[in-house]
Amino acid sequence: MAGWKDEVEEIIFPGKICVPYSWTVGSTLSKWYVQLRDDGEIWANRCPSCGKVYVPPKIKCIDCYKDMNDWIKLPGTGTVETYTVVHYSEPGLHPKKPPFVYGVIKMDGADTGLVHLIDGVDPDKVKVGMRVQAVMAKERDGHITDIKHFKPIA
Repeated sequence: MAGWKDEVEEIIFPGKICVPYSWTVGSTLSKWYVQLRDDGEIWANRCPSCGKVYVPPKIKCIDCYKDMNDWIKLPGTGTVETYTVVHYSEPGLHPKKPPFVYGVIKMDGADTGLVHLIDGVDPDKVKVGMRVQAVMAKERDGHITDIKHFKPIA
């Protein structure tokens, strides 16, 4: 069975197809996105067994498998745990012109990291351990981009 592709003519049809579908993020993330949209607040949920705090929230604790119904409001600040500077352009995919920074932000009060943009600072000045604060978009629609970016704080 190893060389089966040797006798197959590969045909490539360039183009795009449209596959219309709808999906839901489920009740847990829906609640999270509604809080972002309506109140401009970042919430997390806490495991009733081990106490681990997740942002974005989870429906079940990934360590204990317990239902996560204990919600807590986070202050919107955190620490950069790691980051990458994007130097190439990908139209329609990237949120802004390069260079820009994606970082993993460990939110104050949470045990997990949130991947998001870091802005308001030269990409060369971003450092692990840097303190940041969420900047909310003026117009919010219930999407992760309701958090416009994270900016450095003193």
